[in-house]
Amino acid sequence: MERKRYAIIVAGGSGSRMGGDVAKQFMMLGDRPILLHTIENFFKLAKRPELIVVVPHTLRDQWKSICKEYKFTISHILVSGGITRFHSVKNALKYVNPGALVAVHDGVRPFASTQFIDSLYDEAEESGAVIPVLKVTDSLRIVDGINSKPVNRDDYVAVQTPQVFWSEYLLNGYEQAYSPEFTDDAAVVESTGVKIKFAVGLTANIKITKPEDMLLASAYLTSF
Repeated sequence: MERKRYAIIVAGGSGSRMGGDVAKQFMMLGDRPILLHTIENFFKLAKRPELIVVVPHTLRDQWKSICKEYKFTISHILVSGGITRFHSVKNALKYVNPGALVAVHDGVRPFASTQFIDSLYDEAEESGAVIPVLKVTDSLRIVDGINSKPVNRDDYVAVQTPQVFWSEYLLNGYEQAYSPEFTDDAAVVESTGVKIKFAVGLTANIKITKPEDMLLASAYLTSF
């Protein structure tokens, strides 16, 4: 039997790297905030997941005001974020049942297409743990203090979201104590012995974290 689908949208940023007063997930992209675009991509799926949106506790009221202002009525569970991304996802998992599929996605990645998201859910249905990756095209160097040396970029990939897992893998992984090595959900799940499958990432699936990212996002928005 096909698993029930969830989507955890993690929007816990403060916007410090943007250099402004507005949290990056609430910054305007076109005619509405970035986070609205991101959530809508999941709402448009034919097999619509149950949506769980994580925002910092201090921004809950602002998020509710944004929903009201933009008449954003897509049903979702609102969860307060934790001190790290790990703790934010752990808070969201309280609303997830075993035997399901869970996508965990960055709230500031508004260009993950429905086709792309669907393909990741479908692959995870079979394998249990799928993450999208892109080959690295820039030259890379490893830095040790004031010294550095080149490394083979073919040995590295850039990791994106959504990352999709059987819920029992996530629930088990997030029973562990936090470690700084848990930079994403794949690292948490993999630490329990689960093998992670790679899927081909999407070039347009950028993460908006810096001012220059907004310029690129605006260009993507007008081209789609």
